[in-house]
Amino acid sequence: MNDAWPSEIRLSADKKTLNVTFEGGESMVLSAELLRVESPSAEVQGHGVGQKTTPLGKQDVRITGIEPVGNYAVRLTFDDGHNTGIFSWDILQDYGRRQDSLMADYRDRVAGR
Repeated sequence: MNDAWPSEIRLSADKKTLNVTFEGGESMVLSAELLRVESPSAEVQGHGVGQKTTPLGKQDVRITGIEPVGNYAVRLTFDDGHNTGIFSWDILQDYGRRQDSLMADYRDRVAGR
């Protein structure tokens, strides 16, 4: 069994965190800010190496919608209008495991602007 298969995906009441529990028992809380600034969309990641952008001012962003995409992912809609990122179960698990380093890298990119 794939341990990246979610058994529960729940949006917090304030819409600022996504709580994901996986079949393997791993559970994580992902901030809307992290999910927005690391969105797997072309708008954020670009279309090739070195094209990643750094969205600014997303510390208060909220998730306003969660839509299943097949049985492998969800599309998240954010209150800033962004809705093109498709978050596979593997990406959600990876982001959850690496969220401290991902956010540190994001803050370094913002500070370097």
